[in-house]
Amino acid sequence: MSRAKTIQDFLRSDVIDIEELLGLALDCSKSSLYANPNHKISAAELASLDILIQKRQSGEPFAYLSGSKGFYHLDFKVTTDTLIPRPETELLIDISLDLFDSSESIKVLDLGTGSGIIAITLADKCTNWKVSATDQSEDALEVAKANAKSVATSVEFSHGSWLEAVPGQVFDLIISNPPYVEDNDPHLINLQFEPISALISGADGLDDIRMIIEQAPKQLNSGGYLLLEHGYNQQRKIMRLMRESFIEVRGFQDNNGIDRAVLGRIQ
Repeated sequence: MSRAKTIQDFLRSDVIDIEELLGLALDCSKSSLYANPNHKISAAELASLDILIQKRQSGEPFAYLSGSKGFYHLDFKVTTDTLIPRPETELLIDISLDLFDSSESIKVLDLGTGSGIIAITLADKCTNWKVSATDQSEDALEVAKANAKSVATSVEFSHGSWLEAVPGQVFDLIISNPPYVEDNDPHLINLQFEPISALISGADGLDDIRMIIEQAPKQLNSGGYLLLEHGYNQQRKIMRLMRESFIEVRGFQDNNGIDRAVLGRIQ
């Protein structure tokens, strides 16, 4: 009879994300794993761990296995109905916080909110801001609503496509991390577990961004801003599109020095 496997046996293996997978299967912290290396893993724990390892080795992102992902200063529930939050998107939070003081009473709209990371983060940090969020996926909105409830933030959610979800409303800041990947982008193979509708946007990846740029001026207060995340090679095109209706158009880079966002102001 083979001996029972211990935590140490797995920690010594080259299984990807093994510390995190052990923590999930055994429901314990990383420090607890190293404090108890000789803990014998039960049959039930081993069965759970084997399933997690197989899923991770097949390419399923760890965030979907754990059901959560950190963003800015909060942890968010994520499911396969939503994109996994990425650190690059934190740039949108930084830009927004620089535009307006947290004590101001402004109206903010997050278009295509997904799991709600942008809207909820801003609402949590700036309690005087009135934050709204939209998504065309009802399943994604349910995730976002659960996230808002878990951190006790007040966000008004609406179902619908872009600004059609909030007819007649006007805002001081419209912010979005929309789909911006080209339909046939070869990198999509690495994103196969994430919702495709939240990723692709036409032959050049700009179909949704064009729509937002066209719709936004009608629903921005005088002096209001539109802030968009985009792909690494799209900034020049988006800045040209923005200048047709916006002034003071600026591009921003993320922490890796990659073009990541464009901001414009309506007169």
